[in-house]
Amino acid sequence: MKIICIGRNYADHAKELNNPLPKKPMFFMKPQTSILSKNRPFFYPDFSKEIHYETEVVIRINRVGKHIEERFAHRYYTEIGLGIDFTARDLQRQCKAKGHPWEISKAFQHSAPLSDSFINKEDLPNDINFKLELNEEIVQTGNTKDMIFSVDKLISYVSQYFPLKIGDLIFTGTPAGVGEVKIGDNLKGYMEDKLMIDFRVK
Repeated sequence: MKIICIGRNYADHAKELNNPLPKKPMFFMKPQTSILSKNRPFFYPDFSKEIHYETEVVIRINRVGKHIEERFAHRYYTEIGLGIDFTARDLQRQCKAKGHPWEISKAFQHSAPLSDSFINKEDLPNDINFKLELNEEIVQTGNTKDMIFSVDKLISYVSQYFPLKIGDLIFTGTPAGVGEVKIGDNLKGYMEDKLMIDFRVK
């Protein structure tokens, strides 16, 4: 099972980090050990002093495919969940400044909290609202209509480089509003009106 994370897929988020808008989808990978499930607590790692949340709609692939044409991409998923891409922003800046790969800032253990429940896409609107609350205050809101590259485009693009398999996850990018978490924080993520994730930082 692969975790494929799309970067800079919301224009406002790219702007808030002073990054140019991509002309093609950008993606990186997380290992399966990055998943944090069942609303278990996230333990703040000792290698970073600046962990940021990035709330994302997550697509679960339901069939094997490669070189998928965009017009057929909708056949490759039926379920949608919610996740957080935790980023060690201080490490990421250091790696980027040196021109080094920055997996250590993205792919560490439990850097991908994931909802246990996934919702059938037929039970969701085409344009999905989602949000994150930090200590009962809304800090991120998004709608999938604002994605630069659609889900079908992402599936098609990624599948040109490697096969997609059943159970693979695509984190589709985060809207503006990313920020730091601290020990003791409570994070709650919603898709439409459904509470999808609810956990604490320890």
